[in-house]
Amino acid sequence: MAESAVISNGLEGIVVAATRNSEVDGQRGQLIIRGRDAEELAFASTFEQTCALLWSDVEAADEVTVQKIFADARLKAFDLFSANLSLLKQPHPMDALRTAISLLTSGTEISFREYAKITAAVSVFVANWSRIRSGLQPLQPDTSLGQSADFLRTVRNSVATEAEIQALDTYLTTVSDHGMNASTFAARVVASTESDNISCIVAAIGALKGPLHGGAPGPVLAMLNAIGEPANAEDWLAKELDSGKRIMGMGHRIYKVRDPRAAIFEQAIKRLESNGLRATRLPLARAVEAKAEQMLAERHPDRPLKANVEFYTAVLLDALQIPDEIFSATFAVGRVGGWCAHIAEQRQTGRLIRPASQYTGPRPKQLVNS
Repeated sequence: MAESAVISNGLEGIVVAATRNSEVDGQRGQLIIRGRDAEELAFASTFEQTCALLWSDVEAADEVTVQKIFADARLKAFDLFSANLSLLKQPHPMDALRTAISLLTSGTEISFREYAKITAAVSVFVANWSRIRSGLQPLQPDTSLGQSADFLRTVRNSVATEAEIQALDTYLTTVSDHGMNASTFAARVVASTESDNISCIVAAIGALKGPLHGGAPGPVLAMLNAIGEPANAEDWLAKELDSGKRIMGMGHRIYKVRDPRAAIFEQAIKRLESNGLRATRLPLARAVEAKAEQMLAERHPDRPLKANVEFYTAVLLDALQIPDEIFSATFAVGRVGGWCAHIAEQRQTGRLIRPASQYTGPRPKQLVNS
């Protein structure tokens, strides 16, 4: 590479692909998924419908067929691991998910059933890892239920209300795709080599496991628990900032305004409350967000640090009684729909992803003196 070449560490500002899947407008705080505003889509679509939208260039399917394809795929995924429970007995849920997914068979097929097979399996593996971790026996999927309803039933060992099912559909739809994030890019890189679909998903799971990508919702909940009451927020936040620590759930690489997904989840929590479910941490979360935004603006006036998706993810998933140890894995339950859409897109329109690098090491003496 020429010495004058511009280096963008982290590929900041570099466009690596054209995509129809989603657009992230960091200045306006807008997320578009397949031509639909994320806020409108989040409250109008089941997760299966969202996947059908994301995969619409792959294959069209009517709503009844979509539900059946997902239900059948959950049963097949359950059969895969129930014969070998050690797959889901690893202490970290993302490690268990990575291992279990790696045993699915796949090629480079681009089809609705292929992607439903993978997406359904992620849901089954995460939910049953949580059960096993809690000392419960694995639970066979209920094919009469949608994916969100079956996930909640499996994780909580109880039937969810319609409002709770809708809230999880809202969450999974909202996180299903978000531009060229780290895990999506990892999946596309592997797809560009013409490797199999499961290798692409395993790479994406590995990227999502990293705390800089998918690991903050749990720490947000821990932060709220540590603060306890709105009146304690200022002192607690000041101590964290004075010691040079980050405030979890605040700031985003792309958004210069409040993350639109935070607003969607806040609205989803309010809808739960209107249906009789008390989200006990919502008033505290709002107070902490407001105080954190104020203090960060005072200390970093040149850096807009607003609430990101993880801030209200913690409150919403906690209200749905999903254990915090599977928050990141539950994110994967939704994001896998987008991963599959990007894998298909890369196979259809992309080429081998091979960026250049600039050598900065020592040179052989004969070259230095020449």
